[in-house]
Amino acid sequence: MNKSNKTELATSLSDKFSKAKVALFADYKGLSASQADDLRRKLRTADAEVKVLKNNIARLITKDGKFGTDAKNLMDGVVGPTLVAFAYKDIASAAKIFHKFSQDNEALKLKSSLMGDKAISPSDIEALASLPSREVLLAKMLGSMNAPVSNFVGVLAAVPRSFVTVLQAVADKKQA
Repeated sequence: MNKSNKTELATSLSDKFSKAKVALFADYKGLSASQADDLRRKLRTADAEVKVLKNNIARLITKDGKFGTDAKNLMDGVVGPTLVAFAYKDIASAAKIFHKFSQDNEALKLKSSLMGDKAISPSDIEALASLPSREVLLAKMLGSMNAPVSNFVGVLAAVPRSFVTVLQAVADKKQA
């Protein structure tokens, strides 16, 4: 790889690291090409992309501390073949896909990763994978925001209902 290709790759990786909300790292040694394509296809549905990381170039772009000290320390410790999934929107769904794929394929082993400028462990990735989807979380939040209004309307409706019930009881008593 010549110097211009390396600079182009470094610029591309730097852009991906800065845009991504999470960068999930894994050792992919032993993963077949069809399995890697399957992972790429699945992650594309979560607005994420998979790249094979050139460790030396990753060390070079994190050396200056632009992405934080955690990124620099993580890149200094990365050895061997590394696959990275950059998630740009919904990090929980990307983590779910990545984690499930690593469970189904023993060749893919999760490594410490980056969320923003903070390092996260493989167990943190599992915790992210256990989160509900964005839509479910939004629905729960909307339900929580709507509950006080619904309860207030219920209380307001109970007053006239109770009044009508009392009037009906009085009317029934007078008829009897």
